[in-house]
Amino acid sequence: YSYSNTIVYNNFPWPENPSEKQLKAVEAAAQKVLAARAAFPTSSLADLYDPLTMPPALVKAHQDLDKAVDLCYRPQPFASEAKRMEFLFELYEKYTAGLFSKEKPKKVKKVKA
Repeated sequence: YSYSNTIVYNNFPWPENPSEKQLKAVEAAAQKVLAARAAFPTSSLADLYDPLTMPPALVKAHQDLDKAVDLCYRPQPFASEAKRMEFLFELYEKYTAGLFSKEKPKKVKKVKA
């Protein structure tokens, strides 16, 4: 499996029914991420997200956003990144159940001319 900070919005199974309060918390935390980025107008995203030099305010803003998003899934924190991944894959399976055929395609017999 691949879990990447560069493609997360393309494959991220969002919770089914987050409350209005939870959504507002995520929105506020996302705005803090944008504000932390804006504090460095001459830095590129590559510079800002360099793991060795990422500004502490941006790290903290992302940690707060992660916590707000986690709380949309369940009230208790995930014990580890592996537990979070396990939960997200189970949710993905739930969301996609029945979308994909499990039957193998039948072979078409060729008619000789």
